[in-house]
Order: sequence, then C-alpha cells, then structure tokens
Amino acid sequence: MKDYEHIVVWLDYFNKTLPKKMGRKVSREKGVFDPSLKELIDAAKAAGFEPKETSDQVRYPRRSYVRSGYIVIPKTISKSKILAKISEKLVAKRAKQSK
Repeated sequence: MKDYEHIVVWLDYFNKTLPKKMGRKVSREKGVFDPSLKELIDAAKAAGFEPKETSDQVRYPRRSYVRSGYIVIPKTISKSKILAKISEKLVAKRAKQSK
C-alpha cells in the first residue's frame, strides 16, 4: 500500500554524473559527484528534515546493477521543494569541504 505521508529520497537524485534519464532529479549545478548516504542524511537534517528510515543496501530501479541508498522523509511540502532544499545543503557542505 502506498504511503502518501512520506517520500523516498534516493542518492541518485543528486548524482551529478548521471543523466536525467538515469534518475537525476536536480540540475547539474545543484548536484554533487557521487554523494554518500551519510552526506545525504546530514544535508537532510541541515535542511530541517528528520529521516525516518535509511538503507544503503538497496538498488535504485533505473540502475539496478549499482548499490545505492535512500532516506525516507515525512512529506510536509512538495517533493521538488524538499529536493531543492536538500541539494542546496549538500552542495554547500561539499563546497565547504573542498576549501
């Protein structure tokens, strides 16, 4: 049964190296190279969301040959706005690490 109160946020949504048809949901400028699950969790918390469930042993359906990961977040606003907030924090964190 579909859960309409939570959304699943996959790592592949933010992977800058993937084309849109392989699962990237944000623009290349808002993505990062090969994000990790820990980075995604930290970015979600920094954006004000509390992940309810995580998994790193799953495979994104469009790339079933590569292990990926996801987090489950309560849906308070639209998914695109949630992804935009998380990607903003993810890019900022990566920029801070590279300095």
